[in-house]
Amino acid sequence: MKITELGAFEELVLITAVVLGNEAYTVTIAKELETHTGKLMSISSIHTTLYRLEKKGFLISKMGGATSERGGRQKRLFECTEKGMDALEAAKALRASLWKLIPKTS
Repeated sequence: MKITELGAFEELVLITAVVLGNEAYTVTIAKELETHTGKLMSISSIHTTLYRLEKKGFLISKMGGATSERGGRQKRLFECTEKGMDALEAAKALRASLWKLIPKTS
């Protein structure tokens, strides 16, 4: 079995980007992760992880439209690649196979 190339936090960020679809950018990913983990997410840690995932070929990014609510600035949107989905599937399969090894308790 091939070992996944995703760290645990990278996996969470990548899954969240997939879930958010066309709305996947740094701030929305941080907010979504905060909602589900109950932990405050630093924008810089999300930002760094997104660029690392892009460098690995798991994400691609493009600039979105500028909005008045952002002071006319554009936001960088992220989209999962086929390689990214393959990495998520591999991580899911690895975790499932390891969970099956845990002895059942009464």
